[in-house]
Amino acid sequence: MSRREYTIATVGDQIEDFLDRVLDAADLDIDFDLYDGDEIEAYFEGPTLVVKFEGPDVSCLMANKGEALLALEQLTQEVLKMGSDEHAYLCFDANDFRLLRQEELRLSALTVAGRVRESNTPYRFNPMNSRERRVVHLALRGETDLRTESAGVGPGRHVVVYPAGMPSLPEPPPQPTQFRGPGSGPRPGFGRGPGGRGPGGPPPPRRGRR
Repeated sequence: MSRREYTIATVGDQIEDFLDRVLDAADLDIDFDLYDGDEIEAYFEGPTLVVKFEGPDVSCLMANKGEALLALEQLTQEVLKMGSDEHAYLCFDANDFRLLRQEELRLSALTVAGRVRESNTPYRFNPMNSRERRVVHLALRGETDLRTESAGVGPGRHVVVYPAGMPSLPEPPPQPTQFRGPGSGPRPGFGRGPGGRGPGGPPPPRRGRR
């Protein structure tokens, strides 16, 4: 059975209509461009559709380490009725935040792999969302002397890297809940870099809200 396709041709109109309504209702001066995945190959997850945002109010999407950007992506996935195993096919980005974060995670995973290999000791990453955990798993899937697994529940879900053949460790005790004041975001580590599409950028995208 073939999977459903998520491209500009198949769902572009639906995404544009939804985003136009949301951004208009929020009174945000933000534009967006749609790209098919084969136009932008830099994203490590290999999405089939990428939506890039820009404009005077794009900082509203970037507040709290991209919290609104990720929420908007999740709402769009609900509108498209995407299954949980299909979420990686759609990627929302602004100021290359997601692109840089994926590369940061990939390099961190490779560094941890070397540490686990040398010490023969498992390593626990800090809690991550499901998309970031997937990047770590993908980054290390070719390391045959290591294995990765997701552990924990809820917001404490994280990745553990083990030497191949080592049994899973028991779950650590839950950490006490700490108050996070207004403006507090997720843990540090999300990258934010300059805009732009890099040398020899992709073909002209499909544009919305212009």
